[in-house]
Order: sequence, then C-alpha cells, then structure tokens
Amino acid sequence: MSTTSGGPAVLRAVRLGLHRGWTEFMLSLRSSQDQWFYLFTAFLAVGYLYLRRDTPVDDTGLLLPSVALPSILAGLIAFGLVIGPAYSLAMEKEDGTLLRAKAVPNGLTGYFSGQLLFHSASLVPQTIAVLVPSFLLFEDLMSHPSGWFTVGWVTVLGLLALLPIGMMIGAVVPGVQKVGMWGMLPVMALAGISGIFYPVQALWGWVQVVAQVFPMYWLGLGMRSAFLPDSYVAAEIAGSWRTWQTVVVLGAWAIVGAVVAPALLRRMARRQSGSTVAAAREAATQWVK
Repeated sequence: MSTTSGGPAVLRAVRLGLHRGWTEFMLSLRSSQDQWFYLFTAFLAVGYLYLRRDTPVDDTGLLLPSVALPSILAGLIAFGLVIGPAYSLAMEKEDGTLLRAKAVPNGLTGYFSGQLLFHSASLVPQTIAVLVPSFLLFEDLMSHPSGWFTVGWVTVLGLLALLPIGMMIGAVVPGVQKVGMWGMLPVMALAGISGIFYPVQALWGWVQVVAQVFPMYWLGLGMRSAFLPDSYVAAEIAGSWRTWQTVVVLGAWAIVGAVVAPALLRRMARRQSGSTVAAAREAATQWVK
C-alpha cells in the first residue's frame, strides 16, 4: 500500500528537506558573496561601535559599545529572519523552484523544512562575525556568563516569531522587486522605533505602544537583558527587563505565524503554475530592462 500521503513519506520529505537546507548552508559558507555579506555587515556594526568606543551613555557608567551591541545584534537577526526568507521565497516562485517542489509528493513540506534550517543556520556566521571582534575590542559586554543562556532562548523565540513573517511576505509579494517595499522598508521603520538605534523612550507615547506590539522591540529587550547589568534596567520602559512579557509576546507571534504562514503558503502553492512562473519571469525581465 502506498504511503505517499502518510507519516513515513512526510518524515522522509522532511529529512530530504533538512538535508537540502544543510547543503545550501554549507554552500553559502563557501560562497564569496555570502562571506562578504557577513564580513561587510560585521564591519559596519563593529566599525560604528569602535568609532564610539569612548562615548559614555548618560549616567549608567557604561560606554556605548556595551549598550548598543545587543540592540544591533537583535536588529541584524530580525533583518536576516525577515528579509532573507522573503527574498528566497519570492525568487523561487519566479524561477520555478516551488512549482517543481509542488509536483513532488510532499515536496513543499520538504522545501519549507529546508528553508527553515537554512535561514536558522545562517544566523550563526552572522552572529559570530559580529560578536568575536566585539569581544576582542571592547570590555564589559557581558555582565554575567548566564547571559548566554538568555541569548539562546531569546534567539530561538525570535526565530520562531520572525521567520514566518518573512515567509508570509515572500508568499504574498508579486515578485522579487517588491520585497524591498513590502519587507525591507517596514523592517527598517520598525528598527527605527524599536530601540535598536536609540532608546524607545525618546519617542512619542503612541509610537512606544506601536513598537511594543511587534517582536523586534522584544527581541532587542531580551538581548539587552542578556548583555547588560541589572543597573541598566532603570533605563528601560517600566524599569524592568519584563522577561515574562518577552516570552509571551514572542511566543504569541510564533503561534500566529505557525497558523497564518502555512495557510498563506498553501494558498500560494495552489496558485503556482507554469503560466504564473512564465508571467513572473516576463515581469522580472521587463523590470531589468
């Protein structure tokens, strides 16, 4: 009896997808383009911190690199988890990859399993590229070794909350050219109001409320709670790290993403056909011209 739609077949598709995702990740590590991306983003982040290495932060007794690094790290993680999947999905809709996956039993399950592993693993070299030189150049970056545990669970929850958003954007955009408008601009706008570049308390009250609705603010807050001493907590909203609120908000976004993203992806897959791929390629050609 065939098990095409049964559990064993699905598990096999997931295993194949994970293998594909790991292969893509290893190829990306050897790709000069991806290497330069990791190094360039790290150069910008660490370079900024180095230029401001002697800048004190108000009355906290801390220098700017200690305060800014966790927020910058959160911003880079959020950007990678939203824009990376959005571009990948939009591009593979255009080149027919998704259509080929759709034609294979459980092919889409395997495809998305691979994408999950690939984009999750891609956080590692990006994070290392920023953290290693930072810890070599600056002092007082981690107040207590237990902070690494916090970095771990905040990153995992942030991944579960943000990666589905990137996939949803990739599912709904009509083409790769629209990812910048539908994805990059909103992410940069949220970074501007979420305490990544400057304290959110400096903004209007209603903007602070809007910022706290989205996961980027809580990802940054969680990172700051991992890196900064408790003496800095007075500078945060409500004078607290709000750990449980961080878990609840990021967890809620993860649940919403787990429900909404698959529905959008199934809808997108149903609409994939040879004609839609051809139309997308034609639109991309016109855009390049």
